[in-house]
Amino acid sequence: MSEFTHLNKKGQPAIVDVGGKSVTKRKAVAQAIISLPNNVLEALQQDDFKTKKGSVFQIAIIAGIMGAKKTSELIPLCHPIGLDNCNLQIELNDQNDIIIECTASIEAKTGVEMEALTGASVAALTIYDMCKALSHNIVIKEIKLIEKSGGKNDFRRA
Repeated sequence: MSEFTHLNKKGQPAIVDVGGKSVTKRKAVAQAIISLPNNVLEALQQDDFKTKKGSVFQIAIIAGIMGAKKTSELIPLCHPIGLDNCNLQIELNDQNDIIIECTASIEAKTGVEMEALTGASVAALTIYDMCKALSHNIVIKEIKLIEKSGGKNDFRRA
């Protein structure tokens, strides 16, 4: 059975010791899904997702990248790492949900799934913030890891 990695032998919080790990190319993809009420979606589509505050999607992309870069400042036991790359894609699907996908990568001793998840989360929260004046009935439906590679255990959501 697996054990929680962020606890030491005495059960106290601890950062994971990655000193003995090898540097490998690591990549993670995370996704957030947002549901907007029809009135908000219609208002955004009238001006190609631009508001008086700026382009909702463009600002969310910048916020997501900034969030991914600051992950270790937000999540207490994450290692502070640089990112070789962070890319966010935002689009509207057939069900009129906003799909945010954040891909983060690095060559390092530790993975970037928390950075990808944080990037997608911050982008979703930014969209909420920019649209809440029209309605608070916005739902961030889910935030999930889609895939990760380069570490001890690769993962791909089926």
